[in-house]
Amino acid sequence: MKIIVPMAGRGSRLRPHTLTVPKPLVPVAGQTIVHRLVRDIAEVVAEPIDEVAFILGNPAFFGEEVVASLTALAKDLGAKASIYRQDEPLGTGHAIMCAKESLSGPAVIAYADTLIQATFDLDPAADAVIWVKSVEQPEAYGVVKLNDGKEIVELVEKPKEFVSDLAVIGIYYFKEVGELKAELQNVLDNNIVNGGEYQINDGIKGMMSKGKVFKTGEVDQWMDCGNKKVTVQTNAQVLTNEMNKGVNTVHTSVQSSNSIVVPPCYIGEGVVLENSIVGPYVSIGAGTKISSSVVSNSIVQHNTSISNCVLKDSMIGSYVKYNGLARDLSIGDYTQIDE
Repeated sequence: MKIIVPMAGRGSRLRPHTLTVPKPLVPVAGQTIVHRLVRDIAEVVAEPIDEVAFILGNPAFFGEEVVASLTALAKDLGAKASIYRQDEPLGTGHAIMCAKESLSGPAVIAYADTLIQATFDLDPAADAVIWVKSVEQPEAYGVVKLNDGKEIVELVEKPKEFVSDLAVIGIYYFKEVGELKAELQNVLDNNIVNGGEYQINDGIKGMMSKGKVFKTGEVDQWMDCGNKKVTVQTNAQVLTNEMNKGVNTVHTSVQSSNSIVVPPCYIGEGVVLENSIVGPYVSIGAGTKISSSVVSNSIVQHNTSISNCVLKDSMIGSYVKYNGLARDLSIGDYTQIDE
């Protein structure tokens, strides 16, 4: 089994946090989005993972440190890491085809801006599976249309009239991903574009036209990391999941004086807490110091200093120095604020 991870986008909706770090490498509950996504998929797929292919953007942003981190991730799973580049943002289908040398055999394709809790029960009668989640406002999503046999017969982007409430979440399984490759090559060769880009949906529609059977897989949880608000919400959900599993998310090296930690929280290596209340739903990166503050439902990255403030529903980057009263902040790396 292979895992194909397109992750070349800059993540503009998550700025300022993605001005210095690619969105898939933004930590949530102590792990980057892409590391957590790939490990979660590897855990629920009932086959060994032999290759993880990452499609990255420009080397100036996705540099050698990123490559080394992703290579180590694949190695931890006992898999080969393959690194590809998408030099231009030409769409989801184009991104996948940048990894065409790896497009053979069974594979999961997963876009690195979402986290899931799911069971991968693969229907042996299906040529492919598209994971979906029931949503309250399907008109805001791409959704699937099913026939009486519960097979996917159409993909509809942001339907104006009701088609179904099953939104596509960006995770796919192909029994033979080479079939998708052939259809996407046809998309590229014939310049089939939607919204000015080459889309995976057009490759899937090509497979459907040849009689390939697509089924749905449903996730228990779909956790988005598209912007600051939903990333903070996802952090809270992941922390709750790990607490329910009995996972210890407070490092033994944490130094705490006259402070209270209200679970669930992730507190990294070397964190110092002084005269503070932290939690619930807080993640604090390694080397950060929090003093004389109250922090809840927030993400604070590594090597940051927070003092004399009240933080809630906030996302604070790395190497930040913040001193003052505040609520509901979004502060990028290397910022200094003193009120």
